[in-house]
Amino acid sequence: MRSKVIAVCLCMIMIFMTLGCGEEARRIPEDVPMTDNYRTYYEVFVYSFYDGDGDGIGDFKGLTEKLDYINDGKPEPGEDLGCNGIWLMPIMPSPTYHKYDVTDYYSIDPQYGTMEDFELFMEKCNQRGIKVILDLVMNHTSSQHPWFLEACNYLNTLGEKEPSLEECPYVDYYHFSKEQKAGYCPVPGSDTWYYEAQFYYGMPDLNLFNEELQREFEKIVEFWLNKGVGGFRIDAAKEFVSGSPTSNTEILAWITNMVKSKREDAYLVAEVWTDLNTYAGYYASGIDSIFNFAFADNSGVIANAVKGVSPASGFGEALVMADELFQANNPNYIDAPFYTNHDLGRSAGYYAGEQSMAQTKVAGALNLLMSGNVFLYYGEELGMKGAGKDENKRAPMYFSSDKNAPGMCDGPADMDDVKMKFPSYEEQKEDAYSVYRYYQQAIYLRNLYPAIRKGTVENLPGYATNTVAAIRKSYENETLIILCNLSTEKQVVDLSDSTNQIKGIENALYVGEEIAVYEKGQLELPAYGIVLMEVK
Repeated sequence: MRSKVIAVCLCMIMIFMTLGCGEEARRIPEDVPMTDNYRTYYEVFVYSFYDGDGDGIGDFKGLTEKLDYINDGKPEPGEDLGCNGIWLMPIMPSPTYHKYDVTDYYSIDPQYGTMEDFELFMEKCNQRGIKVILDLVMNHTSSQHPWFLEACNYLNTLGEKEPSLEECPYVDYYHFSKEQKAGYCPVPGSDTWYYEAQFYYGMPDLNLFNEELQREFEKIVEFWLNKGVGGFRIDAAKEFVSGSPTSNTEILAWITNMVKSKREDAYLVAEVWTDLNTYAGYYASGIDSIFNFAFADNSGVIANAVKGVSPASGFGEALVMADELFQANNPNYIDAPFYTNHDLGRSAGYYAGEQSMAQTKVAGALNLLMSGNVFLYYGEELGMKGAGKDENKRAPMYFSSDKNAPGMCDGPADMDDVKMKFPSYEEQKEDAYSVYRYYQQAIYLRNLYPAIRKGTVENLPGYATNTVAAIRKSYENETLIILCNLSTEKQVVDLSDSTNQIKGIENALYVGEEIAVYEKGQLELPAYGIVLMEVK
């Protein structure tokens, strides 16, 4: 019989409240650490997270030291966030701070430490049941990668001769041409040859249809899987063959089949930054997940519903529509919702005025209540700010307001001075109503109910309004009705037609002291309140 969770915050006194009658025992997640691919992933930019050697740059020593912040390995609520997956932004050697231009696919960037540091990190993650996925950049390399350098050196020796792949197979690893097409740059030292580099000249695009290059990537994937990595985030899948979703889907299918042939339970998620209808089609590749951009950013489904730009009822409608689109292309898909990432402005900047903290909280919860693998960008749980140029979005993790505190990172060299809106972790962990404590509660609920992580979703138009989102989520023998007040005022929802089915308020998330009341089929929801009601 399902037990419920009572009050636990600060020092285990009140993480969240379960409302209902009688004495209730605190419920602990039954399947944490989880062994499946329905998790809460924490996106980490190692460079800016925690500095373990005192040089101002984050590294694996620092990240390992702070693993208990992400997940302490215990299922009961504590001081950790409770995330059971980590997505590492690129960690391989690179000439740039962001490391999306790789020079060696088999090493750790020296700024981040050694391979031994990484292996210790993986060991500690495994002990906590954390699945780690690596950012795998396959669309392009660095212009300083040995493959590219050798190809360019060879082309510069040819004169009027045509290249021979027997003499230099690396020429076909990239897209070289004697014509300067759109997105092509001159080969250094040549006035004859050009190469494709759709992002910028330092990132030459790879030819992923080349079979020898495919074999190179097979070895790379196998190398990291043998290190214990649980899967990969595939960068820039829309640009494998720019402007050709059909070719991109074909390449993505090859990647999926190749990785799964080496480890069946490896998890793959692709970045296809475009409109919903287009990236839904990429699921035909058979890949596990594709990032769900429709719900992200300042103008996505979540932010628009929270700001009142679109009705709250639209949240449930959008969930159902996305599910239908994805199912049509891959019935076994796993959604990959996210709210922000390293390329988007941070969400605390989406809201202004006296309700901005409440809106920041409830928007984060809407993301965490979605099915699939939810992705949380580091620092969002603190309400960090950062917008404009990319460096600002990748500011140092705000563990302390003292920039000179142990472990604090300097951040990217060209970052502006980003003034934070909410206090640091050191302060927020002592405040029961902080953004951090709210996120902690929301993640705990996500871990608690399989129906939240894995459930099929149904919109409930009979309860949804311009200010209230209403959905039903079902998984196996568990069904939850989730009602979210996205307004500044208390809302009353008439549930009288379902009183014989609803057990009552199973759990809740509140942005302040006001709580929900359920009596005689009438539910009073406080401003920005969320309740979970279990169906008999």
